[in-house]
Amino acid sequence: MKTIVYLHGYASSSQSGTAKYLAKKMKECNVIAPDIPIDPVEALPFIKNYCAQNHADLIIGTSMGGMYAMQLTDYPRICVNPALHMSRLSDVLMVGTFERFQPTADGMTLFTITEEVIQHFQEMEQHMFDDINSENQSLCWGFFADGDTLVNCKEEFAQHFTQVADFHGEHRMNNAVIRDVIIPAAKRILLE
Repeated sequence: MKTIVYLHGYASSSQSGTAKYLAKKMKECNVIAPDIPIDPVEALPFIKNYCAQNHADLIIGTSMGGMYAMQLTDYPRICVNPALHMSRLSDVLMVGTFERFQPTADGMTLFTITEEVIQHFQEMEQHMFDDINSENQSLCWGFFADGDTLVNCKEEFAQHFTQVADFHGEHRMNNAVIRDVIIPAAKRILLE
């Protein structure tokens, strides 16, 4: 059985509706999702370890999770509306304590952003394409919503990757987009 790791977006959790819907509609795969640490200094090493330990065959990430997925060059990955510049989203990434869209697996509902966390995002963003090369760029697919008014990094993504596609929708995917766009792409990739 193939393993798909789903990486959630900012303020979300492993209990996201997307993770649950993917698991429900892709019963032939083991769909798993971690709760990503909020600080990228912790998050990227955590995700790399999680994917290695769980023998990921495919990584699907949305928004912030898409940005992390893009950097996991050892794996086939689908990046949906990747938020390549979290630190520039000043109306989203700001200092304070905030409520998650849904609790984490261990019931945590709040998370805190500090100036240090924002600085860590800035530092990571300066190096996020460092490990991309001709060998691993073919393992990455970018999907971009035509109605995404929150994050639009398609042009920058396309400077590094050739497999770029549009879909009709908004920044946060609905079940129809997952069913009609993301799942068929995931199945094609897993069959290659």
